[in-house]
Amino acid sequence: MPNQETLRLHAGLVDDMAKMLDVDLEEAAIGGDVSFDQISDAVLRCAACPNPEHCRNILKQARSLHQTPEYCRNQELLHKLIP
Repeated sequence: MPNQETLRLHAGLVDDMAKMLDVDLEEAAIGGDVSFDQISDAVLRCAACPNPEHCRNILKQARSLHQTPEYCRNQELLHKLIP
């Protein structure tokens, strides 16, 4: 199990990636499009990714994105939520 610092980092990456895709995870959960358990699972999938720095760099450089990086372990979930 990842430690608390790692979970915070990856929770931020998941949220930031969602925002770059114009997805509000909180609204999606409230609206029933995704469960809080699915979001928690997404953070754990992200924490198992070997490329968090690459992802962080993409997020720093982009103003918005149309898709996740190809290696993203949450690609299917996030793409399903894109408006």
